[in-house]
Amino acid sequence: MKQGKLDKLDLLILKYLQENPKPRIRDLAKKLQIPKSTIYYRVRQLEKRGVIRKYGVFLDSEKLGYEYNVVILVRGKYGPKYHEEIGKFLSKSPYVQAVYYVLGDIDFIVVGKFPSKDKYMEFLEQLINSSIIERTSTAVIAKTIKEETYLHIELD
Repeated sequence: MKQGKLDKLDLLILKYLQENPKPRIRDLAKKLQIPKSTIYYRVRQLEKRGVIRKYGVFLDSEKLGYEYNVVILVRGKYGPKYHEEIGKFLSKSPYVQAVYYVLGDIDFIVVGKFPSKDKYMEFLEQLINSSIIERTSTAVIAKTIKEETYLHIELD
């Protein structure tokens, strides 16, 4: 995998930050000029309610060597709860970033970022050899124009 000038420690730090980049409560309280206890309570409540699902950082996949980015359209073989079974199957790859069950001519949209064409081909072989996948169609992303993970929240 092409990773530029990053060493093992850099990668460990990035891995940790993806899982634990939670800001310090006191910094947030100071910025918003609200008591720490209020910030703490509100954050905990948002976590408990599932509004905050996970903390993470947004990494530049190309700079980390994930240059083979794809959108895969998948049609599954119908059966009882097929969307749950196929959804779990598609989600197993560590290179798959999103799996959407959709309505229409296809059943799933899969977004994946692979470090190489070979890794993508290994994943595709798994799909082709699966008894629950009818067909796939892949679009290779030539250039990312916009990619965001946050929601735009309007304050009235």
